Amino acid sequence: MTQKITLHVSGMSCAGCENAIKRVLKQVHGVEDVAASYTEGTVEVTYEGDKATLAVFKQKIEALGYQVVA
Repeated sequence: MTQKITLHVSGMSCAGCENAIKRVLKQVHGVEDVAASYTEGTVEVTYEGDKATLAVFKQKIEALGYQVVA
């Protein structure tokens, strides 16, 4: 089943930050689409809920040096 989640991410400051996050998350199995906005501090992920999880998204984003905030 396709799901969509919006994550609040701190530390993004430019389009390069957006692109880095999109590139990493699009490699996750089950992710269909990623939209990121550094001005809004959000990352929206469309994914198959039985193949990808929030924990994986958080791990990938934080490995890039950004912080996923609740």
